[in-house]
Amino acid sequence: MIEINHLYKSYGQQVVLDDINLSIQKGVITGLLGPNGAGKTTLVSILIGIIGRDKGEIFIDGLDLDNHLSEIQTICSIVPQNLAIYPMLSAYENLEYFGGLLGLKGQKLKSRIDYCTEVASLQSFLTKRVHKFSGGMKRRLNLAIGLLNTPRMLYLDEPTVGVDTQSRNYILEMIKNINRKEGTTIIYTSHYMEEIEQISDMIAIIDEGRLILNEPKEEILKQEFKVSIRVGELNAALLDRFKRIRAARVQDDCILLTKDENFHDNLIEILSVLKSHAVEVVDFDSRDKSLETLFLNLTRKSLRDE
Repeated sequence: MIEINHLYKSYGQQVVLDDINLSIQKGVITGLLGPNGAGKTTLVSILIGIIGRDKGEIFIDGLDLDNHLSEIQTICSIVPQNLAIYPMLSAYENLEYFGGLLGLKGQKLKSRIDYCTEVASLQSFLTKRVHKFSGGMKRRLNLAIGLLNTPRMLYLDEPTVGVDTQSRNYILEMIKNINRKEGTTIIYTSHYMEEIEQISDMIAIIDEGRLILNEPKEEILKQEFKVSIRVGELNAALLDRFKRIRAARVQDDCILLTKDENFHDNLIEILSVLKSHAVEVVDFDSRDKSLETLFLNLTRKSLRDE
């Protein structure tokens, strides 16, 4: 459904996306996880055609983004992190206005508004001015607007920012229902691990513009990482040697080791090789791993602001 090959994007000297290669299957919810400033919003903005890219190929539903942008935009929709609604208009007036921009009118427009307000549970608030809405209601309206064109691909950029727990859970269930009933392919960006874990089929982690993990959620969660070893720079020979250990995974300068029948032998081998090659062990963590701990290990544990 979505194919991204060798995607690069820079702003001046700052590299925002660095050789991104990503395939997203039809009907799958992909959780795009990353720290603030990792490049998540830039990626979805490129996919919808809001901003350009430096180089790389992008195909959506078999269509080349360069040559079929208008056609792609008719089958895609983005729900931005910043609310795209008019606060002094009512919910219905917002839906009517944005539906008109999409070329909807008459009975088709009314039918889509009825459907979208039902999905977002806004039927009782259609005539209420949006500036009187709670944060959760504004987010639901934002999402309802994004559904007006019956998108085949839906990009959700931090859609639960600033809402309470109940509203967050409702929005997540709402998104899962859209995916299940409509077969909509969804990219869900967030830095909230619990949301990604709750909603996603696939999990992709992006950090400092690079894709550092892209695997099925169930495969990630069933791996019990017993040891994480962060080291100095590894050369190609050492990388190849560690990759031959079935229970080990190398991500940049981090060696992740799962527990299997050869756990102790594998751990001794890794530490012995590091010692014999004078590779510094920067950090050693032997706690059981959750998605959050894996995320922190892969993206390093320092706080980063945009």
